[in-house]
Amino acid sequence: MRFALVIFETDESRRRIQADRAAYRKEYEGWIGGLAAAGKLVGGEALETERVRPATVRTAADGTSVVTDGPAHAGEETLGGWFVIEVAGREEAVEVARSLPTPETVEIRPVLESA
Repeated sequence: MRFALVIFETDESRRRIQADRAAYRKEYEGWIGGLAAAGKLVGGEALETERVRPATVRTAADGTSVVTDGPAHAGEETLGGWFVIEVAGREEAVEVARSLPTPETVEIRPVLESA
C-alpha cells in the first residue's frame, strides 16, 4: 500500500534547522536514503517554509473565492513537505514515520488507489 507521510515543521524543528542546517539536513537525508535503499520511498517534496509566505484560497459553494495571506491552518506546526512510501500496511507506515530522527509531526494518510 502507498501512504503519504505529511511532514509538519514544529517550533523545535525550526530551532534545530536554524542552529545547524547542515547537521539537520544530514540527519534527514540519512533517513530518506534508508527508505530509498529499502525500496520503500516512492517520492516526495519539501516545501519552502522560510522565505515566502503561503497563500490560502477558499472557494464557497456559490463559486466566490477569498484569498488570505498565510497557511490554511495557523499554529505552531507548518506544512513542510511530504513523502510517499510503499509499505505492507498502516502499521508499517506508522513505524516508518516513528523512525524520523528529527522533531517534526508526521501525519500518515493512505493514498487513494485509482479504480
